[in-house]
Amino acid sequence: MVGIVIQENESIDRALRRFKKKYERSGVLKEFKKRAFFSKPSVKKRMKRAKALRRSQRITSEVS
Repeated sequence: MVGIVIQENESIDRALRRFKKKYERSGVLKEFKKRAFFSKPSVKKRMKRAKALRRSQRITSEVS
């Protein structure tokens, strides 16, 4: 559960902005979208492999 404590004399806009950042970083919406529909195990494996490939390419490009 994502939540924030509103500080004393903090504007609603600033508190809302902090909440949105925390919500986005927690990955709640991403998890919801992932669970919204069924995906076959073969598709999950393919996506996992593609994600690992992108991650490894990014790491190797940072080292260079």
